[in-house]
Amino acid sequence: MRIPDKLLSLALATFILFLSPVLTLADSPVDPLPSWNESQTKSAIIEFVSKVTRKGSPDFVEQGQRIATFDNDGTLWAEQPMYFQLFYALDQVRKMAPEHPEWKNQEPFASILNGDTSKVIASGKEGLMKIIAATHANMTTEEFASAVAQWLKTARHPKYDKPYNELVYQPMLELLDYLRANGFQTYIVSGGGVDFIRVFAEETYGIPPNQVVGSSLKARYEVRDGKPVVIKLPEINLIDDKEGKPVGIHQHIGQRPIFVAGNSDGDYQMLEWATSGSGPRFGVLVHHTDAKREWAYDRKSHIGQLHRGLDDAGKHSWHVIDMKNDWNRVFSFDKSPTISNQATGLSQLR
Repeated sequence: MRIPDKLLSLALATFILFLSPVLTLADSPVDPLPSWNESQTKSAIIEFVSKVTRKGSPDFVEQGQRIATFDNDGTLWAEQPMYFQLFYALDQVRKMAPEHPEWKNQEPFASILNGDTSKVIASGKEGLMKIIAATHANMTTEEFASAVAQWLKTARHPKYDKPYNELVYQPMLELLDYLRANGFQTYIVSGGGVDFIRVFAEETYGIPPNQVVGSSLKARYEVRDGKPVVIKLPEINLIDDKEGKPVGIHQHIGQRPIFVAGNSDGDYQMLEWATSGSGPRFGVLVHHTDAKREWAYDRKSHIGQLHRGLDDAGKHSWHVIDMKNDWNRVFSFDKSPTISNQATGLSQLR
């Protein structure tokens, strides 16, 4: 039986109409940063990566020179209500307290045991050094790494009730992947402890231990019970914050990065130094503006204060990420972005 031409045409049109959304999605370029809303910063990132990786471009950068450095606290993962490494140290003090009855009458340990965190923070550098000496030093590097790994398995963030290493920013994970897919080497350059971050950096961020730069204690080699070990000492080796960040990069990486990301005035000198180099440079600051999904803070915050960086971002041509408006997802456990948003944008993967 012959199907009438009009009926055949109608059936074909219906089929095409039904299939067209699928074809549109399939034919659309894959968005390398799906958790980012379409914004000037996202467009600038993609444009920068394109021009430094496209052969023949006047801004082409050889792969060995494509160095990207990222602050950790407040840039790759959350840092409120206080630095996660401090949460670790306080938990360790409580765990060790039965072996140190004298701590009940010694500060800052007494305040930790009494739950007075504000008084602990008010103890300043002197109090912090006592805490670090008690919880980070006089042990082998393997013992310290084991203690941190165990803590990450059991500790939970007070606001989200999730492991601390799940409080990482999904948009920044995508950015790390995007840069690496385009021949960048990605490094962490943090004011946090280098030995602390190295425990989880590779599994969490895809950044191996040798690409982590951070604050460190002095160390000593010795043989204990017939086994060669490295002992962490209660003496500061490097404070990898503010002026210390360019120094840490120079000492550990040996190259000035062309892409650098931070979130606070503690990252100012790193951005200033990196973006003042010759050739194409890209600096970005994460501005915490989302009180609903995360926190909103900047100039007057006791953690991650961003004051000078906001004032000078325009002068240095640094890009400022507005977390509330630029990211459709903050953490991986946030609600997934819509299909229409995932299908937009231009990919420069090569």
